[in-house]
Amino acid sequence: MSSNHSNHFWLRPKTSDGNGLKSHSPGANHKVSFSDTSSTEKDGRRNSARPSSSNKSSQPPSPTISNSRQQWASSSQKFQRINQRSEALWQQDVISPSASQPRPFLIYHDSFLSLLGPSPTLQLLINDTRAPYFHEAGVFHPPTNTLFVTSNQLEDPSPDAVTTRHKTIVVTKIEFFSPTDFTRDKVRCPERNFMANGGTNYKDGIILCAQGSLREPSGLIYMEAKRPHKTTTLLNNYHSRPFNSPNDVVVHSDGSIWFTDPIYGYEQGFRPKPQLPQFVYRFDPSTGDIRVVADGFGRPNGLCFSPGEDVMYITDTDLIHGDGSKDTRRAATIYAYSVFWENENPYLTNRRVFAYADTGVPDGVKCDVFGNVYSGCGDGINVWNSGGMLIGKIQIEGGCANFCFGRNGELWAFAEHKLFRIKLGDDTRGALLGV
Repeated sequence: MSSNHSNHFWLRPKTSDGNGLKSHSPGANHKVSFSDTSSTEKDGRRNSARPSSSNKSSQPPSPTISNSRQQWASSSQKFQRINQRSEALWQQDVISPSASQPRPFLIYHDSFLSLLGPSPTLQLLINDTRAPYFHEAGVFHPPTNTLFVTSNQLEDPSPDAVTTRHKTIVVTKIEFFSPTDFTRDKVRCPERNFMANGGTNYKDGIILCAQGSLREPSGLIYMEAKRPHKTTTLLNNYHSRPFNSPNDVVVHSDGSIWFTDPIYGYEQGFRPKPQLPQFVYRFDPSTGDIRVVADGFGRPNGLCFSPGEDVMYITDTDLIHGDGSKDTRRAATIYAYSVFWENENPYLTNRRVFAYADTGVPDGVKCDVFGNVYSGCGDGINVWNSGGMLIGKIQIEGGCANFCFGRNGELWAFAEHKLFRIKLGDDTRGALLGV
């Protein structure tokens, strides 16, 4: 995207007519318009807490583990305990943490048992050998009991796909009638291929990260959850400079939208040369304010808030580059930031290493209502407590880039060609939805 403006302008949201987003012509000046909001008094105070309008409560205590430990004693075929002391001395006594699918749950600390509940399960729902339809996003929409998932890149032979190097990404919609009874369909709303990646719940629908193409701008798109899935462009530039290829997104309880913007699209050949560093942004749709909130990443990827929204977790997947090459000396790290407020505006501070993935990279990241941190890694879903201790893993063969919580301890894990359903304890719920 090019721009002739020397000043700051916004993109006016363009809505679809039911077939998808309207295209922007190359070189067009993009503007955004937003609804007016009432002004608020600013007293200049600096707080570590959110403004008084917060409706977030402190995180609930974790369930006790005594009953779970006793019930698990008769279900050892489902899990494997990891002796971390022995693992630390692997040169003398090699103990591999890997296990076959019949025992997918690895216990690094007994606190993981309380999250698993008495009868955890890992169930393969779909195995589609045709294409990697289950890759990213993962947005569960409770009102319609629907799961939305974005695919990995698929071949697109159509003539107009030259701007995406003849690649496409599709959005799959899975409507559940019971845990194992569902319908599956492709979302057919977009009239253009916006190469969707991460997503999150927003108002009555979802937000998708549009990575863009060599011609189309990248940014954030709102899609209605119900047919015909009309779409609206929320944002596609940072003060007239094009984003790289937004990757993942989360919404704060104050309505602001936070997202990461690595250069994977450029490395994979469907985005122009970057004009911005690889930042993490905060966008306030009510005012139009777009700001950088974090930098210094190799390739920022997933992000989420703690239950009280006083901590933000951001993953850096610099170990894997867009061309598929790997450098194990680079980051495969989850960073934690403290969220502070000044003059009613948030900022991130106190960056620290929260965890480093021992297998692959930590891609998508989520918190449960107890403050534990889950991330899709090279061996499945890894789980740390709020202090950064690895307490357990849910092994998935081939790894898991992303996942999302459903209701009452339910998770869906995306393993490219495969969609898994995981059932943990009923009280183990995602902090984002809390259902």
